[in-house]
Amino acid sequence: MTDIRTETVPLLDGSVLRLTVAEPVSAIRGGIVVLHEARGVTDAVRNLVQGLAGDGWLAVAPHLYHRDGADELDGADEEVQQQVDRLEGEQVMADTDTAFGWLADHGVTADRMGVVGFDLGGAVALLVAAKRTLGAAITVADEAVSAAPAPGLPALVDAAPGLTCPWLGIYGGEAGGEPDPEIARLRDAAASSQMATDVVVYPRRGHRFDDDPEIAADAWQRTLNWFDSHLR
Repeated sequence: MTDIRTETVPLLDGSVLRLTVAEPVSAIRGGIVVLHEARGVTDAVRNLVQGLAGDGWLAVAPHLYHRDGADELDGADEEVQQQVDRLEGEQVMADTDTAFGWLADHGVTADRMGVVGFDLGGAVALLVAAKRTLGAAITVADEAVSAAPAPGLPALVDAAPGLTCPWLGIYGGEAGGEPDPEIARLRDAAASSQMATDVVVYPRRGHRFDDDPEIAADAWQRTLNWFDSHLR
């Protein structure tokens, strides 16, 4: 299995950004920034970093809660939401830029850089794809969120028309199969960017849509295929 490690990078505001990193054992095809979910750098995030490295990508996950000394949150949902609410948009984008800079320092060019995120990180991934120049982006979330993920950042439906690279949205739908109007709004907004976009909605059969092994495997394959197709 690909080794995973944590590095630190000093920032201009005096804080230190932690990066969870995994490198491919063979040639590096490109680089992927992995943006974590609301609970931080969980096992699922670390597994994604390792899985991407196993497919040939240099993968790096910035710890967005580093200013509070937090990596993974195991408290109640209310505590997690309080942590999310303390995020500041400019700091989130700066931390993401640092991760892209780390990839550049390791020889990855912008057209071979991608970003993927879970839930909170998925929302940020879409905004990054609208504000920065890179090769491809993927959002993975249980539901579409049209609002801004942090103060100082735009709402997703407002940012999506400005996408600068191909974007894939992977979402969970309602168990009853009713279409989610938020997902429809986001799909239409992204399509207006004139970039290659796709939105996939899976049924939710458990607490999360990816609790189903078949769905999780299909979503993972779509993720690999998207980066294979657009990071060249």
